[in-house]
Amino acid sequence: MALSLGDYAKGWFKHTNKAERIWLMAKIEFKLRYYENKMGLLWALMKPISDVIVYYIAFALILKVGSPHYVAFVFLGLIIFNYFGECAGGTIQILQTKRYLYEYTNMDKLEIYLSVILSNFIGFLFNLIIFLIYCPFDGLSFDYHIIYLLPLFFTLIILALAFSLILSNLYLWAKDISQIWAIFASVLFWLSPVIYAADKFHTSLPWLEYLNPLSGLMMNARSILMYHAAVDWKLMGFDFIYALFFLLIGISLLKNLGPTASEKL
Repeated sequence: MALSLGDYAKGWFKHTNKAERIWLMAKIEFKLRYYENKMGLLWALMKPISDVIVYYIAFALILKVGSPHYVAFVFLGLIIFNYFGECAGGTIQILQTKRYLYEYTNMDKLEIYLSVILSNFIGFLFNLIIFLIYCPFDGLSFDYHIIYLLPLFFTLIILALAFSLILSNLYLWAKDISQIWAIFASVLFWLSPVIYAADKFHTSLPWLEYLNPLSGLMMNARSILMYHAAVDWKLMGFDFIYALFFLLIGISLLKNLGPTASEKL
């Protein structure tokens, strides 16, 4: 008889050392990703910095479009989008690559997901620190509104975990999901206000503000860190509802498809 989501959640919280194990796994995952390379953590910066340079040259210098503080504007959008992309697309095969953990240890599959999401978030915070260091050189400052980053980051983590669960479990059923996600991620990038101003985005595609949770997260992050404004709580509410909705779908897939992972891989 299949367990309900409530019973599944209660069973998952029975062991009190899960948080400690997740944190330990996250640190190990993060160190394996960067510390074995000679440039170490600098590799975490290479993609967003190179992307910022390319988009700045293309849109700000050549096409003469953009907004004030355009480098900071694009950098913040990119680190949010890249974190989501790493968590979602980078974990599609997690049940295969981390198979040894749930087959030969007592780790729950959800612990494995959370450790990778947390590991990626450490890299995200590293990029955010570099962004905060850069801002004063671009004439930007911060105030008490920065505290609103806490609910924003919480929503971002839930959304990233949700898509990681959904895509990796669908991969058990259809290996084509990797190619499908690559196309979808490309479309999602251009349907998010990563490189163009929110007012242009609102004018051209106003309905996407509430259909694309990444759009809301980027807009609110810029309001907090660049414009000294509070978050748009209506937009944040929509983003959180989307994240929670997709998380429930992801957990349901993990509960129903996850136990057969070893057989299907």
